[in-house]
Amino acid sequence: MIRITPIRLINEDDEMMGVVETSDALKRAEAAGLDLVEIASDSRPPVCKIMDYGKYKYEQSKKDQKNRAASKQAEMKEVRLGRSIKIDPHDVKIRVDRARKFLLDGHKVLIVQQFRGREMQHRNIGQDLLRGVVDQLADIGKVETPPRQMGRRVSMIIAPDKNKIQVYKRKLEKEQAANAPAPAPSNEKPEASADNDAEAVETSSAKD
Repeated sequence: MIRITPIRLINEDDEMMGVVETSDALKRAEAAGLDLVEIASDSRPPVCKIMDYGKYKYEQSKKDQKNRAASKQAEMKEVRLGRSIKIDPHDVKIRVDRARKFLLDGHKVLIVQQFRGREMQHRNIGQDLLRGVVDQLADIGKVETPPRQMGRRVSMIIAPDKNKIQVYKRKLEKEQAANAPAPAPSNEKPEASADNDAEAVETSSAKD
């Protein structure tokens, strides 16, 4: 219920009608078969609009749902290179593959490298590991936050690059199509046509 009067009115065509009495705005909304909705209560006078409130709520609900889906899609994933810089190259590859999957799904990835004991004196090794990860993911991602040192760990954020991912997926589709097995040749013999049958009969009769 809108109890304040007057109000600043926007009509059903999104045109500003100026300041009017609330009762007049209600009559106009009723005549149009629509609702009078307060959209800016903090303004003085408050701003109200003539609209289909049910339709507005539905569209707002769909918009909120889409925003929640986008927010969920872009959530942060964490990939740890290990508890030490002494990590096997095969294990690094496993973690890079995991990060690649997250990026292709549209997630940002937090890459974390931890140090143990005296490894802090060889932080350059950890930096080299992180640079190697960046190089391997450069075809689909980009560094959003460069490596940062926090205590005994260094972390960075890699974000998906939409344009690169599109190029990557198109390339992958072409490779899959090129490597697809060719259809097996058919072993069935072609059936003789009616014309061939007739020709065979005529040849046989001539010999007789």
